[in-house]
Amino acid sequence: MNFWDKITGNDMTKELKTFEARVKKLPDDYQEVWEKINENLWVYSDFTGRKLMPILDGVIGMLEEAAAEGQSVEEVLGDDIKGFCSALVGEEGAKSFRDKWRKQLNNNIAKKLGK
Repeated sequence: MNFWDKITGNDMTKELKTFEARVKKLPDDYQEVWEKINENLWVYSDFTGRKLMPILDGVIGMLEEAAAEGQSVEEVLGDDIKGFCSALVGEEGAKSFRDKWRKQLNNNIAKKLGK
């Protein structure tokens, strides 16, 4: 990846288009679940969103394998998509803006209190 693509985000745009092309090959119910997953995962993104790219790639890979095996979406992910996303990024160590701001606030308070 060259510097210009990284600064402008063109690398991520290309990767997201690749993801969308892969998702379009999936059955309709998988595509609907992908939209929900996509909505719920971006909450845990950093400023650029680059840290989510491997997670999104892994989720699409899992959906592709499940669709190829003929499994239903409910068998693979269950009913709680939001909980699935939370558990997924928790395992990967991704943090939301709220988590980062909470940590920063706690650090600032600790400094003010002399700890």
